[in-house]
Amino acid sequence: MLIALVTFCLVATITPGPNNMMLLSSGASFGLRRTVPHILGISAGCAVMVLIVGWSVGSVAQQLPAFYTALQIVSAAYLLWLAWRIATSDAPGQSGGRARPLNALEAAAFQWVNPKAWAMVLGAVTSFARPERMAMDVPLIALVMIAIGLPCITLWAGSGSALKRFLSEPAALRTFNYGMAALLVLSIVPGLWEAFGRNVPADGLNSRSTAAKGWPGLA
Repeated sequence: MLIALVTFCLVATITPGPNNMMLLSSGASFGLRRTVPHILGISAGCAVMVLIVGWSVGSVAQQLPAFYTALQIVSAAYLLWLAWRIATSDAPGQSGGRARPLNALEAAAFQWVNPKAWAMVLGAVTSFARPERMAMDVPLIALVMIAIGLPCITLWAGSGSALKRFLSEPAALRTFNYGMAALLVLSIVPGLWEAFGRNVPADGLNSRSTAAKGWPGLA
C-alpha cells in the first residue's frame, strides 16, 4: 500500500495544477527564497486537509455529493479571479509596493478552494485509508503527502526562479503572466467537466475517488 500511496502522491503533486502554476509564476516574479513560505503553506495546508477530511468532512461528501459539486463551482470562480490577477500583475516594484508572494497562511487556506487539492485528498483518503485503521492511516497519508509533495512543488518554484532573469523586461513578464493565467484556467477544466458533464451516482464519493485517480495531474 505504501508504494502505491507514494506513486499516487508523486503523480498528483508533480503534475500541473493551480498550486504548481502559482508557484511557477511566484518563482519567476519574486525568486525562490521569497516563495518558500508559499511552498511550506501548501504542504502544511494539504496535510491538515488530509487530517480533517479523513476524520470528518469525507463523510459529509459521501452523504451529500452535491457538496463536492458546489465546492468545484465556487473553486472555479475563485481560480478564474486568481488567473485574472496573475495576468494583470506587475513586476515587483512596479505596483506601488503591493506585489508580494503568498504567505504560508494564505497558501494553506487556498487549499480549501483548490479543486486539485480536494481531488487529491479525497482520492488518497478513500483509496488508502482503511476504515478499521483510520486513526493510523490518515496521519500516514498526510506525512507521505508532505514528504513526496514538498520537493515536487519546490521544483516548480525553482523552475520559475530560473526563468526570472529572462523575464526582466516588462513585455516578457507580461507574456509569461498571460501564459500562467491561461494554464491556471485550463487546470480548472477537468473539475468543471466532472461537475457539469457527468451525473453523480449514488455512491458519490467512491465514483469521485475513481475520477480523482483518473486525472490527478489536472484536477
